[in-house]
Amino acid sequence: MATYEGKVFTEEQETLVVKSWSAMKKNAAELGLKFFLKIFEIAPSAQKLFSFLRASNVPLEQNPKLKPHAMSVFVMTCESAVQLRKAGKVTVRESSLKKLGAVHFKYGVVDEHFEVTKFALLDTIKEAVPEMWSAEMKNAWSEAYDRLVAAIKTEMKACSQASS
Repeated sequence: MATYEGKVFTEEQETLVVKSWSAMKKNAAELGLKFFLKIFEIAPSAQKLFSFLRASNVPLEQNPKLKPHAMSVFVMTCESAVQLRKAGKVTVRESSLKKLGAVHFKYGVVDEHFEVTKFALLDTIKEAVPEMWSAEMKNAWSEAYDRLVAAIKTEMKACSQASS
C-alpha cells in the first residue's frame, strides 16, 4: 500500500479514482481545458507563469498551445492518481518528477498556486462525473493530488538547494 506521512491510499480510494478517471478519459482534452480555465478564473495572475500565454492576445480558450498543455497536465495528474496505490509511490509517465520540479521551481510556482490548482481539479472532476461525486471521491482525489504535489515540491526543494 502507498503510504505518505502515515496515511494510506486505500483500495477504496483507488477504486473511486480509477472509476471516475475511466469515465473522464475520453473527454480529457475538453476537461483539461476546463481545468485550466478554472485556474485562470480563480487566479488570473497565474497566466503569467506560462510563456505561451504572456505573448498571446487571443482569448485563452482559443490559444493553440493551451489546450494541448492543459490536456497533458490533466492526464498526467489523473494517471498519477490512478497508479498511486499499485506503484506505492507517485510516478509520472511523460515527464520525470525531477523535470516537473525544475520547471515549477524555474517559473516560481508557490504553495498558493498548488492550492488553486487543487480546487480547480476537484471542481472539474465534480462537474465531469456528478453522478459519481461524493465526499469519499473528493477525499480520494485530494489525497492523490496532495501526494503528487508533495513529490513535485521535494524536487523543487532540491532545485533550490542546488541553485543556492
